[in-house]
Amino acid sequence: MNKRQKKPPRLNIALFGTSADPPTVGHQFIIAWLAQRFDWVAVWAADNPFKGHQTPLAHRMTMLDLMIQDLDLPRDNVHLHPELSQSRTIHTLEIATQRWKNAHFTLVIGSDLVAQLPNWYRIEELLQAVDLLIVPRPGYPLSEPALEELRHRGARVAIADLTCPDTSSTAYRAQGKTDGLTPPIEDYIHREHLYLCQDAPREKQPSH
Repeated sequence: MNKRQKKPPRLNIALFGTSADPPTVGHQFIIAWLAQRFDWVAVWAADNPFKGHQTPLAHRMTMLDLMIQDLDLPRDNVHLHPELSQSRTIHTLEIATQRWKNAHFTLVIGSDLVAQLPNWYRIEELLQAVDLLIVPRPGYPLSEPALEELRHRGARVAIADLTCPDTSSTAYRAQGKTDGLTPPIEDYIHREHLYLCQDAPREKQPSH
């Protein structure tokens, strides 16, 4: 009698795409938190159609990779996946399901994207296929009507139990605030001359 083969355990995978222009310690904090709770964390840089003046994707992908390499994690379970960077998240999911055949996917988004989410392409299909994990961001409180709208569309919603550092990519681009950058990313920005704010005279930059 042949013994029945056991199926391999199902991987719990977090899908975390971000515009990362540039990545900040807030992104790093989220990734480290996810690494403690998921079998695998797939990270990529993406173009956000609602944002303009974005740094070329290749640079943002490189900066994310530098951030991941700078993490001190007990498990090697966080990796950059450039192939997941698609203009439509449903297409990202299609690629992910081909790569990881036996996996349960959780889509991770910031609370700033909740209001946009119902307008995403094939959103009902996407929400049926993934769990949704919302990361609170300073300045973007969650409203119950917005969450109820997502549930009405079939979302299985969880709110991440963490408080992110009050940093943002916008604060660096607009004001040159470097306190949200890790040293490897700050070095890369200056080496590649990616942002106008880095060339501002020191005395005109805001003090930290």
